[in-house]
Amino acid sequence: MPLPEPLVTVIVPGWNIARYAAEALASLRAQTLAAWRAILVDDGSTDGTGDVFADFAREDARFTHVTHPAQRGLGAARNTGLELVDTRYVGFLDGDDVMLPRALELLVGSLERTGSDIAVGQYTRLRPVAGGYEPSPVQPWVRDSTVPGRAGVTLADHPEVTSNIVAWSKVSRTDFWRTHHLRFPQGLYEDQAVAQTMYARARAIDTIAEPVVHWRVRAEGTSITQHEADPAVLAAVLDALREGLDILRREGPDVAVRARIGQILRMDVPRLQALDLDAHSRAAVDDFAAELDEILVADLPPRDGFSTGSASDSGKSGALAQDRGA
Repeated sequence: MPLPEPLVTVIVPGWNIARYAAEALASLRAQTLAAWRAILVDDGSTDGTGDVFADFAREDARFTHVTHPAQRGLGAARNTGLELVDTRYVGFLDGDDVMLPRALELLVGSLERTGSDIAVGQYTRLRPVAGGYEPSPVQPWVRDSTVPGRAGVTLADHPEVTSNIVAWSKVSRTDFWRTHHLRFPQGLYEDQAVAQTMYARARAIDTIAEPVVHWRVRAEGTSITQHEADPAVLAAVLDALREGLDILRREGPDVAVRARIGQILRMDVPRLQALDLDAHSRAAVDDFAAELDEILVADLPPRDGFSTGSASDSGKSGALAQDRGA
């Protein structure tokens, strides 16, 4: 039986993830929505990642394999894939993660029904355990970004969606990317600026109140988020948080700025303060928290019933921060 015309392209970047790539690509093959194609971008891997990608492309015409001769970074790999998209919708899957079987059915199906620009789903972490990996519960801020399920809301209607910043929890309209000339920046933490720009400019947003991806926290500790005590990585974290917030301040409603600052002060600041930081890095985190409080005081006078969750209240959310950083 011939495959249906693809509705969505899934961009799968990978660098030295041969150990996990087959499981990621098999999760695409297992989708209940068959109308997809995938662009596999080997970002100059030195292990067998390219071989895994090539094998899947030979076996299944829905996979297209392209290679960077040398590593250029996650953002560049995603951008390479974006240049090749010719379907109505586009999504992402990192080559060491797992897409749940109904993910594309839920995300694409929602956009087909509503005409929204973006559909956003939940995700869970795949944590290492003896003998393999197992998913953890959906974390509170991920749940808040998607529950209850919504159809055709604006950022002003649902500002808490701004806590869902990862590229691979979403499917969006390809024309939206082209109209707004969206591309991923180079460097670490590529998702922050793109996600907040998308939310601020979207005509309408859908949310899916169930997980669509398992995000792997690798046992070998190679994830950037597992090295945030490194001064260079910490500086990148703070820069990305600032950049995303600056976009919302320029382009989004005040309620979204308030929501994002509250999220950062409740979750990110306590998590970073709990790291084993040198004196300079610790001061940088404290200064960042003070900047956020100043924005709330100077630019966003409190409204009735609004709680910012300032840095001085961070102890109330220690369990949430611990859950994120664990």
